[in-house]
Amino acid sequence: MAQIALSLFISLTIFGFSGTVDSSSSARAYLEAQCRTSVYRDLCVETLLPYVSKTILGPQQLAQVSLIVCLSKAKQTKEYVNMVATHLNESNQAIEECLDHINNGVNQITLSVKEFQRMGIDGEEKFVLHEGNVQSWVSAGLTDVDMCIDGLLGDGIKGREKAIIKAKFLNVKQLASNSLSLFNRFASRHRASHIVKNP
Repeated sequence: MAQIALSLFISLTIFGFSGTVDSSSSARAYLEAQCRTSVYRDLCVETLLPYVSKTILGPQQLAQVSLIVCLSKAKQTKEYVNMVATHLNESNQAIEECLDHINNGVNQITLSVKEFQRMGIDGEEKFVLHEGNVQSWVSAGLTDVDMCIDGLLGDGIKGREKAIIKAKFLNVKQLASNSLSLFNRFASRHRASHIVKNP
């Protein structure tokens, strides 16, 4: 159900498709080129491949999809950490601090998604302002994820639960890193082709 909702949200959010993809191999080749500056290139390709299987997305749309998927994963991770915290028999400082960080991280990524959607609507003169906000909020979300991972060393969390939480956070971290890379690539290309005045 969550995947259906995510797909619907993306389809309603992303527009301006540039063409069609003839095959899955050409879609993968296209994404490999678009993801070449990402640290986690394989994850970048696999994350975006379902959304370009029939339609080519431009750099802006790819970055938007990547960021929306990252937000969805961050929310799922938040729900899992909440569930673990609920089932613990006693208060656990590492989990409580982790919850604070993931709440902050989800808020930061949510702000970045909304800010990204405003780019192009407010005019070129505000492009740089929106660009800086998106970069700052995604970077802040990455910091929150790192702080949660670093803090998950306390007692009271079972090995399996700790491993699952860390794996989920590492996935969010990698998705956020890729999203930031795709966004920077789009923003750089946009500024190169437009005369953008600082706000």
